[in-house]
Amino acid sequence: MKHTPTWLLPDRLFDGTTLHAHMAVQVSAGIITALVSRADLPPDTPVQRLPGTLTPGYLDLQVNGGGGVQFNTQPTPHSLHIMKSALHRYGTVGIMPTVITDAPAVLTAAVDAVLASAGTPGLLGLHIEGPHIASARRGTHATRFIRRLDASTIAHVARLRTAGLTVMVTLAPEAVVPGQVRQLVDLGAIVSIGHSDATTDQVQALLDEGTTCFTHLFNAMSPMLNRAPGVTGAAINSQAYCGFICDGHHVADDMLSLAIRARPLPDRMFLVSDCMATVGGADSFMLYGQTIRLVDGRLVNAEGSLAGAHVTMAESVARLITRLGLAPAQALTMATSVPATLIGQPALGQLVGRAVSDLLVLGQDWMPLKGRLTAAGVLAA
Repeated sequence: MKHTPTWLLPDRLFDGTTLHAHMAVQVSAGIITALVSRADLPPDTPVQRLPGTLTPGYLDLQVNGGGGVQFNTQPTPHSLHIMKSALHRYGTVGIMPTVITDAPAVLTAAVDAVLASAGTPGLLGLHIEGPHIASARRGTHATRFIRRLDASTIAHVARLRTAGLTVMVTLAPEAVVPGQVRQLVDLGAIVSIGHSDATTDQVQALLDEGTTCFTHLFNAMSPMLNRAPGVTGAAINSQAYCGFICDGHHVADDMLSLAIRARPLPDRMFLVSDCMATVGGADSFMLYGQTIRLVDGRLVNAEGSLAGAHVTMAESVARLITRLGLAPAQALTMATSVPATLIGQPALGQLVGRAVSDLLVLGQDWMPLKGRLTAAGVLAA
């Protein structure tokens, strides 16, 4: 069946790299098929004007929960569906569910849930954050479940990779022996350093084995000091990717600005929400049998420590632009094309080829406008 294309003319559009004005978007059968200059359209072409900035939806590689569901507590396909649906309402169209340090049975259930959900639109893979971390930098992770990298986790990674699923593994140099990271990398896993008190030399050893990422920069890692760069300094000075949380609680805005300016290569910083069940859900949830509460915008456990984040990718992008002063295109890449490139799916960070349902229209405050964008260029309720 031949579809008559529709032409949309947003005030601005972000194509995954550059922010444009006066560009028209062709939509056919609900898919973006072309971007052209408004001046290049044939005369009298009917165009539907779209107030705002059109952008690919956001990709989040660290999602602990959403919609009232915490993945560690309920590691099931149904939980994944609830999380994806809840976060989609806030502009996150692709998630990497994250299972943190827990009993071996919880990791097994999480792997099984993702395998059972393989092929579901918006499911980007699985992020295994721990249990192979350093107790000294565990954050809210439970000490009793921390252990060294073992054959069981490597086997789980192999199962996921055999099914063609993306896997990210956050671990600490202190929890591995030489050769284990190379084994994960050879399986096709993205290895990320996090929850670590390691020295720069220990970090470099893992980078030499193929580690390409760091988890929530500044948080749960040895700090950067004048004579000891630690994990933080090593991360900033490396050519690896760095995920970071931008909620005003986990890292001071000035420190994020410093790190972004200091990176030796462009397009190596990406936003993560590290969000928990409270996003789109109630203001408390259970983790490790304890209640985590939302207090003044911060999620805290019984010890008073930060326990994940209560923030959306959309709020984080807007904060980068309005509070940190980043150029809008730079901030948008950190939520779209950079994470897409890291996971080996660059098309997810582009406009052309994307479904209209996976696009956002941003207002003047850089937050998504309410409603669902239709192929006709209308924000429907």
